Amino acid sequence: MRTAPALRISDLHVELGGRPVLAGADLTVARGELVGLIGPNGAGKTTLLRTALGMLRPTAGRVEIEGRQARPGRVPVGYVPQRHDFAWDFPISVAGAVMTGLAGRLGVFRRPRAADWEAVADALDRVRMAGLAERPVGQLSGGQRQRVLVARALALQPTALLLDEPFTGLDMPTQELLADLFADLAHEGRAVLMTTHDILAALDGCDRIALLNRRIVAAGTPAQVADDPSSWMDTFGVGPDSALLRILKAA
Repeated sequence: MRTAPALRISDLHVELGGRPVLAGADLTVARGELVGLIGPNGAGKTTLLRTALGMLRPTAGRVEIEGRQARPGRVPVGYVPQRHDFAWDFPISVAGAVMTGLAGRLGVFRRPRAADWEAVADALDRVRMAGLAERPVGQLSGGQRQRVLVARALALQPTALLLDEPFTGLDMPTQELLADLFADLAHEGRAVLMTTHDILAALDGCDRIALLNRRIVAAGTPAQVADDPSSWMDTFGVGPDSALLRILKAA
């Protein structure tokens, strides 16, 4: 029996404020796969992730996680938003912030159990933040904050992990730490979908690349997508003499 992809997006249409943002996007991500989602600003990358999480309702199309329609709380999907989407001035510890990732599973009234705190500790260990568990989140550096958000998603022990620009504003050591972690998570059997503006890093570190501009323009291995200049021209609206194409050719 053929196993359903961990994430399947089929003919997805989304409007925000009456404006079409996604128009027929199709994408699959299998377990064990790290996929980089690349496109210009306003292409619909964050909208695609939020729709996959059930945070936005599509006007048409379908999102499935392991064959089931995606709905908040129904399936284990981890989400790492951009750092400005978290209230870093809230008086909470690092461990407490990571525990908020389990809020949907815990509900309003149930207190965390020992197993929940163990999941938090394991997640902090994966991002090398175990020694800062009791530190207030307001005292963290930018790179530490990003690692907290990743741990918050990992505490859910997700089947699929959705990452929204996880490397933005980070120093190189933190970027490398997280890039290695994301690759490890995929190789452990999770499906990882990551939006990024770092094209060269995505070509180097991802198993597949998908180019998005309201729809998936092209998807394939890094080599396949890099060798298709017309798809980059369609995605980014550039001409054949663009510096982007010269950079891709050199890479």
